[in-house]
Amino acid sequence: MSTPLTRALRPLRLLLPFVAIALALVLFLTVGFLAFSPNITGRQSAGAEWCDTGISTATVGRGGGGATIETLTDEQRANATAIIAVAKEMDLPPRAWLVALATAMQESTLRNINYGDRDSLGLFQQRPSMGWGSPAQVTDPAYSSRIFYERLMEVPGWERMPVTVAAQTVQRSAFPDAYAKWEGLAASIVAEIGDVANPAGCAPGTTGALPPGVAGAAIGFALGEVGKPYVWGATGPDAYDCSGLLMRAYEAAGMTIPRVSRDQYRSGGHLPVREMQPGDFLFYAHDPSDPSTIYHVTMYIGDDKMVEAPNRDHPVRVQPVPWDFEDLVPLATRPGTTPNPA
Repeated sequence: MSTPLTRALRPLRLLLPFVAIALALVLFLTVGFLAFSPNITGRQSAGAEWCDTGISTATVGRGGGGATIETLTDEQRANATAIIAVAKEMDLPPRAWLVALATAMQESTLRNINYGDRDSLGLFQQRPSMGWGSPAQVTDPAYSSRIFYERLMEVPGWERMPVTVAAQTVQRSAFPDAYAKWEGLAASIVAEIGDVANPAGCAPGTTGALPPGVAGAAIGFALGEVGKPYVWGATGPDAYDCSGLLMRAYEAAGMTIPRVSRDQYRSGGHLPVREMQPGDFLFYAHDPSDPSTIYHVTMYIGDDKMVEAPNRDHPVRVQPVPWDFEDLVPLATRPGTTPNPA
């Protein structure tokens, strides 16, 4: 016999199946999101300091267009000094200086200009209409540096991002990979003007120094080409495709390797990708078990990173290795070693 209480609870019992289904759906979607979210940091542990091998292995002091610290004008040096001084006042680490200097080199070549795209002004080409400050403020090196740093500090995990990613997150540029070509020069400015011995942030003993011999020379060449455009079939010096970049890199190091990626796969001995060393080649294929379907090649440079000429939408760049990418061929190639038996 029903009671007033059981009659009152009856509608709730009818809802229980629907509540259970809703909870199961939420759990399914959460697990799916976690399982399939891209792991952009590879084996980099959470909370670890980022060690910028791409900077520390680059030709010392080299920037886009061949710019070096020796070619900086007095105006550029003064502005670099101002950017670093503000960071020191804010008690920010040298990693932040690197991001700011690479950004200012890309946006204004470290010149405090009073013009730019739409209403962009100053060292960082900040737009008054987008809330960066008044025209007078954004053309003041101290103010523009400080607000850049304030925005950078608001980016979660900025200190573990590649310099070009951190800069793009703040600037929201139409050319997100363009900052990479200034990393080497920015590192030299931090070292010389900022008096920092280890601007790449690598711990002692893991400084990201080039490996000896041919591999090191090839990596150094490839990193010197960062920022140059991708053009299918190009082999330099002004543009590259993926295999053209690697061919020229090893050519500069004194080794001849094949021109196309599928032949480069067979140009040396194979080893599991997790046992790679700097200078080894990584491949993507439509069917990773079938080398005849290879469509892309990159060069491993250490610290879970690679240098590549990816596609027409991105220039030559340094990227984290996508260890979980389904197209990654499980075997890497070490150029110059004896190929595996067919």
